[in-house]
Amino acid sequence: MQLRLELFVEAPEKSLDFYRRVLGFAVQGSASTEYAMLRNGDAVIAINSRSALSSDHPLRIQTDERAGLGIEIILSVGDIEDTYRTAEESGWPLSDLVQQPWGLRDFRLIDPDGYDVRVTSSHTGCRRT
Repeated sequence: MQLRLELFVEAPEKSLDFYRRVLGFAVQGSASTEYAMLRNGDAVIAINSRSALSSDHPLRIQTDERAGLGIEIILSVGDIEDTYRTAEESGWPLSDLVQQPWGLRDFRLIDPDGYDVRVTSSHTGCRRT
């Protein structure tokens, strides 16, 4: 089984910039102003314009609603320190890098559309800073 995630966003160009610049994703194939597929290792995220949804589509949100409410996107990485440094250097607001009681280290941020993203080490025993 393999998982691909498709996010319906207000402004695809902002989401593309976020996932590429802050989290190191690369565009796969050709990207348009309405749709792009991004990959980082085995993680695949498709970015699609919310305007592509029909007016009665169950994923269409109202202007005052937050996209992705109740969903946390978790990205596991081999080098959490390097990923954190890249995200921090991007200037995007993010939490501190913390050691969790279950043995992994992680940091959290919110993408341009309000989706919660947690970036976590892929194994326990990571070097503490």
